[in-house]
Parts: sequence; C-alpha cells; structure tokens
Amino acid sequence: MISSVRGTVIAVTGNSTVVEVGGIGLSVAITPQHAMTLRTGHEASLRTALIVREDDLALFGFRSAEELAVFDLLRGVTGVGPKSALGVLDAMTPADIASAVATENDAAFRKVSGIGPKTAKLIIVSLAGKLLAFAHSASSAPAAPATSTEQSVLVALVGLGWSERTAAQAVDDAVAAASEADAASVPALLRMALAGLRPGGGA
Repeated sequence: MISSVRGTVIAVTGNSTVVEVGGIGLSVAITPQHAMTLRTGHEASLRTALIVREDDLALFGFRSAEELAVFDLLRGVTGVGPKSALGVLDAMTPADIASAVATENDAAFRKVSGIGPKTAKLIIVSLAGKLLAFAHSASSAPAAPATSTEQSVLVALVGLGWSERTAAQAVDDAVAAASEADAASVPALLRMALAGLRPGGGA
C-alpha cells in the first residue's frame, strides 16, 4: 500500500502529476485545484490511495490527510467510484462536504459531474454521522461546534438519533444560553441541549 509520496514534480497536467521518487516517476491522479498548486521541478508531498483492480493500478493523491479520509468515505458509497470521489473533492472541501451532509443538501453533490440525484441522496444517507471530524471549518449554518465539549455533545446527540443539523442547532442554542461553567461541562451542556429538543429524536 502506497500511503504517501514525496519527491520532485517532473510533470503536471490538469488532473494528474508525475512525482519522481528514488528515480522512479509515479503518476498520481489529483484534482485540477491541486494541480494548480504544483510546479515542475519543485518538491511535492502527497497523501495517496492506491486503488487496485484486476486490470489496473491507480494512485490518487491529496493535499491533506483530511481529503484522503473523505475520499475513502466517498468511495464506500454505492455508485461512487474513485474518479467521482475525486471530482467531489475538486468541487468541495472536506468541510463543505461535511456541511452538505449535515444539512442534507444533496443539490451540492448533484453539481459534480458523474453524480446523479440517486447517488447524491445515497451520499447524504451513507455519510450521515461520519464527517463530524471535518465539520469544524464549515462556514455554512448551522455552525459546527467550536470546542471539544460542544463536539462531544454533538456526537452524543447524533448517537441518540438526531440528525447532525438538528443536533448542531441544539448545541448552538444551549451554548448561547449556558453559563461559562455549563458551557465547559459535557453533562451540563448535554442536559441543556436535550431540554431544547423534542422528545423522541428527529431528523
């Protein structure tokens, strides 16, 4: 398994690069956004995923461990292959993807070439609750929890059956009403968030 590549860039195209490692040039598929940041003759460091098929070996490269992790999650969705997953990451950051899943915004995925309405909805359903770690930098509402305490409460609420969007809003409301001490306490903040939610959970 090739999990990372570091070496001199010897070629860059719109959606791939060749990185020389130990005298061997490795062709790596990347997003056009990523390609624009690379320069021939300069060193590059990429997180990579090696996709093995009966008739093909393909190496996909990413700028960060976050992008690689989201790529792997996307590939686990029925109907989403490596190229489609890379297309999603070209159009959206990990935080954007987390936000779209949390808000059940399948339209964001339908804008990506190769992702149809059915697959877009499958992405929302399949990744629900799996992208909390990437939501911290999302800019669209509801705002993701900013502290580890808020994050812990959000995870607990999702585990109890509420959607990420509903849970995030409940955490925001609880933080706004909490004292400084309660806002720093997971049990106290969780009680306040639960008090603001309707019994029985919701999505």
